[in-house]
Amino acid sequence: MSTPVFSTMGCRLNAYETEAMKDLAAQAGLGNAVVVNTCAVTAEAVRKARQDIRRLRRRHPDARLIVTGCAAQTEPETFTAMAEVDAVIGNTEKMNAATWQGLAADFIGETEAVQVDDIMSVTETAGHLIDGFGTRSRAYVQVQNGCDHRCTFCIIPYGRGNSRSVPAGVVVDQISRLVDKGFNEVVLTGVDLTSWGGDLPGTPRLGDLVMRILRLVPDLPRLRISSIDSIEADENLMCAIATEPRLMPHLHLSLQHGDDMILKRMKRRHLRDDAIGFTEEARRLRPDMTFGADIIAGFPTETEAMFENSMRLVEECSLTWLHVFPYSTRRGTPAARMPPVDGAAIRDRAARLRARGDTAVAAHLAAQTGRVHKVLMESTIMGRTEQFAPVVFDVPQTEGSIVQATVTGIRDGQLLA
Repeated sequence: MSTPVFSTMGCRLNAYETEAMKDLAAQAGLGNAVVVNTCAVTAEAVRKARQDIRRLRRRHPDARLIVTGCAAQTEPETFTAMAEVDAVIGNTEKMNAATWQGLAADFIGETEAVQVDDIMSVTETAGHLIDGFGTRSRAYVQVQNGCDHRCTFCIIPYGRGNSRSVPAGVVVDQISRLVDKGFNEVVLTGVDLTSWGGDLPGTPRLGDLVMRILRLVPDLPRLRISSIDSIEADENLMCAIATEPRLMPHLHLSLQHGDDMILKRMKRRHLRDDAIGFTEEARRLRPDMTFGADIIAGFPTETEAMFENSMRLVEECSLTWLHVFPYSTRRGTPAARMPPVDGAAIRDRAARLRARGDTAVAAHLAAQTGRVHKVLMESTIMGRTEQFAPVVFDVPQTEGSIVQATVTGIRDGQLLA
């Protein structure tokens, strides 16, 4: 194996960082290695990481196997105890060129096989920037990392550290480079995106960054925002939603639940009326706005009546794209000490919530028949509308281009054009 094999689990930010690690490993000359970039969001994610490590070791018995990512950061001892693992590196170390130079030089001994420092001491985002990944049409730009909040179900702040922001000038320069390379859409990513700017001089807000990007990169056709916390949406972000057609009308919301008592036990900063109020206002400002949302089913102490509040939230917030998470106990979080919900009830509620989400998607797609959309082509036959609905074409198009298309029907959960 001349180049390292990378396996990525979890969020879009992890995928972004894997691309950065590929560059760092190549620059260092690392070969004959397997790198597993783990997720720690649930106990199930850690179990899958261990499973992936064992599978990759069987497939590459002679390679050095390196584990990194959030699970490596939060519980390095879990992976150092695995016979399949040769080295464990933390989330800060994985973005450091010197780490990869050391791995390539093969001088890691027993005392250096674990390189995981205190993530809470990190005060800056990694300086390594990449020029897009995934497809030739869409690029992802990390503008923020870490989280200052402590939701009772979440281990991620201990894997990512406190919130740190990439300065606006650096973000604008990178997006300008991406546009010059031909990318037609840029997606802003982060762990807690709406906290962007809180650690920068003058404490700018996410809306300030969005407006600055659109003003200073006039040739960028489409700007998209990944998951946000709606309670932190600032005035300029709402202004951009109302006035900037290049800002895509699709927002993924970190809602988590629809019941006020559960939201309080989760230590969230919003109540259900806040979520409903935000989506109503965003739709008033931008009538074609669609919403996705993260919702947890079966959080400790959740009753059937509390769960029904989450079910109703799908209609009350006009949610379309749901990410449903069956609650999974995460060791080290306050929620792990709360009275649990029966496992069968959790699975049943998650299935019902997903079914409600499927109904919402079907209704959204049905409403698009006959409408004209600007579609960003992800391949020669498949693209996405401004609201991120998938579209399949009967005539090949140019990958990466934006085409105007009339929706003619629906097949297998995708629009036809």
